[in-house]
Amino acid sequence: MIDGATAHHSLCSLLADADKVAALDCASPGEDVAVVEYLMAICFASGTCPSSDQEWREWVLEERELTRAAEWLGDEPDDSWDLFHPETPLLQNSRLAEDLRESGTGTAQLVIEHSGDYNQHFDHHHLELDNPLTAAEAFRAMLTQHVYAPYGRARMPGKRLGAKVTNLAAGRLTGRIRVVALGRTLGETLRLNLYPPGGPPGALNTSWTTDGVERRDFEQKATPRVPQGPADLHSALGRSVLLRPGRGPHGLIVVDRVLIGAGEILALDPKRHLQDAVFSRTMNGVRKPLWPSPSRALWREAHALYSAVREAETGLYARLRTLRSPRTGTGAPYQLWAVGLLANKALPMAWAHGTYPYAPGMAAHLYRASRRGSDLAEYLAGTLKAAAVLAAETAFPALRVADEAGQVARLDARWAFWPSAETPFHELLDEVVDRGPEDDDPVSEPLIAYARWLMTTARTQLLQRLDALPPSDRNHRARARAIQRFDDDMSGDRAPAELRGEIARD
Repeated sequence: MIDGATAHHSLCSLLADADKVAALDCASPGEDVAVVEYLMAICFASGTCPSSDQEWREWVLEERELTRAAEWLGDEPDDSWDLFHPETPLLQNSRLAEDLRESGTGTAQLVIEHSGDYNQHFDHHHLELDNPLTAAEAFRAMLTQHVYAPYGRARMPGKRLGAKVTNLAAGRLTGRIRVVALGRTLGETLRLNLYPPGGPPGALNTSWTTDGVERRDFEQKATPRVPQGPADLHSALGRSVLLRPGRGPHGLIVVDRVLIGAGEILALDPKRHLQDAVFSRTMNGVRKPLWPSPSRALWREAHALYSAVREAETGLYARLRTLRSPRTGTGAPYQLWAVGLLANKALPMAWAHGTYPYAPGMAAHLYRASRRGSDLAEYLAGTLKAAAVLAAETAFPALRVADEAGQVARLDARWAFWPSAETPFHELLDEVVDRGPEDDDPVSEPLIAYARWLMTTARTQLLQRLDALPPSDRNHRARARAIQRFDDDMSGDRAPAELRGEIARD
């Protein structure tokens, strides 16, 4: 997007004009991330990357151009970048050719949001639907498949390449939150996320059959391979894909049939290959990268991102902590953009994503604001649940156990409260950034205002739920008890200090 308008760009022009482009505008957050990953891979392959953390800071603050990567890409052989080359199609496995003729499907299989359970999908796309994609759309969807595709079973036989070609492993970014540091332009975003390779950058994966990388076969279970460098890592072929070209309206080349089989499996070192990962612990104590959750909105984990900036010794967050850019105007110079794919086993459900402001020197303030803000919302949600339980017990004293959950749910305002709390949470973080590191305490006053808003909203939503009880003495008593319980929880000793208009001492 240039000056607020959307424009189409080739990979070369994206890199050459990266500081004139504000951001990518793809079909989904995951597709945006996949394109950033691939642009990073090109930068690494061309040697357009910092050699040390000190040079990285210079790249970011001096706004080094990325034209070297564009020139390198422009000098590459055309055959290496041909999406429909018969032997080395870009990012594809030409060995699927015979199977494509026999088992290829419509393009819904290629687009993660349409792939569903390989049957009938939530948006009425179907694998056999005749819905050709432009070459550009198919290319971006294929990039997304390589990094985000969930595990499952391929719709193809294994009689030619081997039975294991039908075993689809989860993609490199599937099941975890990928964090991208965003700048004010695409160029700044790429500079923020490039890093010292710590050795040879490795070669770009342009096709499954190009020389330089020993690919797995499909006769036996894959042995994960270690990436040769960041160019190899960020362009890894997580799927074997083959696209069939066709002719669309006005002679436009389109993709009309697709086949997807198993791809490469990588052996990843968390310190070298997961530079952006924010580690958390499961209920069982297992330490793993932060993951998308169907029951917990991503903004409630924003404090984990700021904690990483405060404490990380290496990687993206440690480098961000060292930035000392001059403050110009209001607003955060950078954003931490978190993206993950929510899936029910092999069935993709939705993209979980959110952006959280970051300003140099403010990681501790933003951590406190996000941590306390999340805790405040959590406390209020718990209070709403307790009030709903008390109201249900009073209104329906003879309630059967089997019916209890349904009656409590009728009176439980949490499901309205959680979505309404997200926007004020983001406004809280923005206000903290606007106050700046010069303020001795840029967090406490915004937190108290945020708590007051949450409390008022939660009480209103509770009253709206209690209105569902028809007039009667018992129901009036249930309503009064629930409201009293809520008000007591707002002022009691256990309540967070901000709910009482006080500054928390933590």
